[in-house]
Amino acid sequence: MARTASLSGFPEWLPQERLVELHVLDTLRKTFELHGFSSIETRAVETVGQLLRKGEIDKEVYGLSRLQDDDEETAKTGKTDPNALALHFDLTVPFARYVVENAGYLAFPFRRYQIQKVWRGERPQEGRAREFTQADIDVVGDGELPFRYDVEIALVIAEALSALPIPDFRLRINNRKLAEGFYRGIGLTDTAGVLRSIDKLEKIGAGKVAGLLKSELGATDEQAGLALQLATIRTEDTSFVEQVRALGVKDELLDEGLNELEQVIEAAIQRAPGKVAADLSIARGLDYYTGTVVETVLVGHEQLGSICSGGRYDALASKGNRKFPGVGLSIGVTRLVSRILSQELATASRSVPTAVLVALNHDDSWSAAQDVAAQLRSRGIATEVAAKAEKFGKQIKFADRRGIPFVWFTDDDGKHQVKDIRSGEQVDADPATWTPSEEDLYVRVVTA
Repeated sequence: MARTASLSGFPEWLPQERLVELHVLDTLRKTFELHGFSSIETRAVETVGQLLRKGEIDKEVYGLSRLQDDDEETAKTGKTDPNALALHFDLTVPFARYVVENAGYLAFPFRRYQIQKVWRGERPQEGRAREFTQADIDVVGDGELPFRYDVEIALVIAEALSALPIPDFRLRINNRKLAEGFYRGIGLTDTAGVLRSIDKLEKIGAGKVAGLLKSELGATDEQAGLALQLATIRTEDTSFVEQVRALGVKDELLDEGLNELEQVIEAAIQRAPGKVAADLSIARGLDYYTGTVVETVLVGHEQLGSICSGGRYDALASKGNRKFPGVGLSIGVTRLVSRILSQELATASRSVPTAVLVALNHDDSWSAAQDVAAQLRSRGIATEVAAKAEKFGKQIKFADRRGIPFVWFTDDDGKHQVKDIRSGEQVDADPATWTPSEEDLYVRVVTA
């Protein structure tokens, strides 16, 4: 892995590492398309007003301005102009804007996947970068969106992650209706504030969260205790329902959320056994989530944080009285690739896509060598032509240094031979028919 960088938080992979990242991206793309998701790409910038209209994330947003701008408005008022431009910090908010602007051209429910860079003003560390790639899938409806899509999204992501060269994982799923109804049922009316406090549970611990609930939200000891009891419930089956009921809290929204979460977990038990768990500590800090919420961890690598998160949002996208409810999940591709590389969970079988180097007998043979390369490429064999007619030993060493497995020779009489420089085997070959084994034809990503 390239471990030194002139600018921290902006990962740049070496060629062999990039091949691993491309494998991850291709695997995700293929899985998403198998499930009928269409690819889109949105612009890199949004207005500040658009980005900040949901959730308290202004400290993470990179503003965008021309070097010659003097930012007079900010200087005068101390406030950021809502029409100023900033780099998007996720793909959900830009997607919501995209849906509203293009609603007349889309068929609903609209299924999209989006693989793109995002930017956040994070403190760089493993798993956290300032520029990183996300892979999102969402389903958005016009006016309504059946809850069944919440179940489907979780199953698609479980299938996609299962196809990657990563350790075992768990989708930890909760429901905001369940949580908010419970808080409301115990008399805590600022449910958004409670969720933000509970979202800090793994970072600061139960004692400090209880302190926040009491000092900032006016919770009693009993209320704080019940809120924390709810957050301790974790099951890989539907037994969480009875555990919540046993706490004795009554509320209609709580009942609705329990029913929805039960449906997700029941489906997961059948179609993705062992990959999904009900975890009632999951809150998600962003305010636009309204139902199902998900965070995903790698088993044995929990300190890395969530590698896939998201949920249901019913009011993020709207146009007048017309609403576009949606549900989606986002995979942190850069975070995943970073861990795959640092732990050597998978490597590329070679550092370049090239399978064959066509050697030169002499400089006048370059044109003939290009003809051979063209024949090989026409059949999907990645091929390079040597730049100089050096001694064959040097041309073979060049191929070895690049990680190219085969070297092609053509003598002055037009006889062709190909050499596997790993085994030393050299055989007669015809550029119109010779093909390397499937194993050598393409770069493979090999798991440890």
